[in-house]
Amino acid sequence: MTAAALIMISVFAGFIMDDNDFVKMIGFGLAAAVLFDAFLVRMMIVPAVLALLGRSAWWLPKWLDRILPNMDVEGEKLSRLHPAEPATDPSRRHGAYATD
Repeated sequence: MTAAALIMISVFAGFIMDDNDFVKMIGFGLAAAVLFDAFLVRMMIVPAVLALLGRSAWWLPKWLDRILPNMDVEGEKLSRLHPAEPATDPSRRHGAYATD
């Protein structure tokens, strides 16, 4: 995130060297906006607000919880529904599809 912001700032600041005054203003404005957003807002203000709010920062209203789909990206529910099976017979070396 910080590296991307630095790259964007340097590219937009490069427009300041142009002869056209309009391009200079746009380049300066974009570089200042990215600098403000990346360093002041995202590195200072947002973490401070989240620290002040604590657990309530992650509170979700019940009506919204009912509407949103319940995503299980890492498969945590699957491991709760099907507990780990006992170890297989060590004499079977070729796995589940082996024909003995």
